[in-house]
Amino acid sequence: MPNPELLAELLDVAVDAATRAGDLLRDGRPADLGVAATKSSPVDVVTEMDLASEKLILELIGRRRPEDGYLGEEGADHPGSSGVRWVVDPLDGTVNYLYGLPSWGVSVAAELDGRAVVGVVAVPARGELFQAVLGGGARLDGRPISCRPAPPWGQALVGTGFNYVREVRAHQAQVLLALMPEVRDIRRAGAAAVDLCDLAAGRLDAFYERGLKPWDMAAGMLIAREAGALAGGRPGEEPDGDLAVAAPPGVFERLQSRLDALGAWHD
Repeated sequence: MPNPELLAELLDVAVDAATRAGDLLRDGRPADLGVAATKSSPVDVVTEMDLASEKLILELIGRRRPEDGYLGEEGADHPGSSGVRWVVDPLDGTVNYLYGLPSWGVSVAAELDGRAVVGVVAVPARGELFQAVLGGGARLDGRPISCRPAPPWGQALVGTGFNYVREVRAHQAQVLLALMPEVRDIRRAGAAAVDLCDLAAGRLDAFYERGLKPWDMAAGMLIAREAGALAGGRPGEEPDGDLAVAAPPGVFERLQSRLDALGAWHD
């Protein structure tokens, strides 16, 4: 296990960064963003806020842990020299943010020697802060959380997401069409990091998606795992861009196997 003092320091930095960036995004969002007069201006504002959030996080980490590496959605990629790398999504759920939907967040994870050891996801519109430390469990606003006990397969509420590329979405729809009659229902909230946290908090029974990037799931997967979920990609593989699956034991195995059989891992 990593040094407890190091983990405590990394968690403090992650909470500070996610909270400050979340406050910036929430307080800086124009009230009329979703109904702005021109087609380009709302998207421009979201892009500006996304970049401002990443700048805030990058500068905060740079001040407090200047030797660390960094990987961010908006293109920042610095290897560092400490063995610690921060993996950050400064605004997960940009379309939700644009439309004023509450399911968007800031995801900040710290990896040590390639393994996620700290994960924090702030969901400002819901006033929630999720966090986890490797081996220390998951928390929501300071309270321990855990996944729901596995329901029968036919009663599982499954979260997912879709790619923005038309051809990829078409195949994802075919997978969904086959899967939907087998389970209780499907939810598509539009922010993978938040979906994984909702799984950890017992608000979903499972989650899967194709096409996620490291910053989409670094923090959320750790939080889900620390809340009792299993996580993987194709059978025997870790979650990756081909397929990411998370669910408690008893649902995970069935969902992973079914998705593999349905070809959810390819376009």
